[in-house]
Amino acid sequence: MANQDAANWPDLFVVKEFLGRVLCAQIVAEMSAAEAEAAMVYGHSISGSVDQNVRQTLRIRPSTETIELITGRLIAHKRTIEKHFAISLSECEDPQFLRYRVGDFFVAHQDGNTGMLRLDSERRRVSLVIFLSRESELPEPDAYSGGSLIFTDLRQGGKVHVTGEPGKLVAFRSETTHEVLPVTHGERYSIVSWFR
Repeated sequence: MANQDAANWPDLFVVKEFLGRVLCAQIVAEMSAAEAEAAMVYGHSISGSVDQNVRQTLRIRPSTETIELITGRLIAHKRTIEKHFAISLSECEDPQFLRYRVGDFFVAHQDGNTGMLRLDSERRRVSLVIFLSRESELPEPDAYSGGSLIFTDLRQGGKVHVTGEPGKLVAFRSETTHEVLPVTHGERYSIVSWFR
């Protein structure tokens, strides 16, 4: 797999310290103690369904305050994201808080704006991922291995691997093909959302 420099790919916008490490640790602690359910896949039905051949991860329900904090921070960056992608955005979807355990993954997919489906998710223009935990090539305490966020650049070929670091925000056009490789060690905590 080619590992291109993500900073030079114009369809990828990265903020390395979107959240501080202390706040990331607090959110992870809250997520570890909260109830979880299997995350859904959208595209087959309007309401979504669980399909563990496509996506295997847990969706966590944190406190209303944590959801509002993350939503507020994303909205505060809206203008910068609009400028980067040269598009006008409207609403921000409620963030999803995700925990990937060993073996969990999400196959290559697009989040919306493809013109292929007639679902509400098609209105998504920019996808957002916030890493809460650290990715490591080798098993280490307080880190995960595997679980890499991979983007496929269909115009230039090759793949882009974005290394997970606590607090890093990655924004990209929702029609961009991306995946999460299976986690091989530890737990991968992240937050995802979308601007329409």
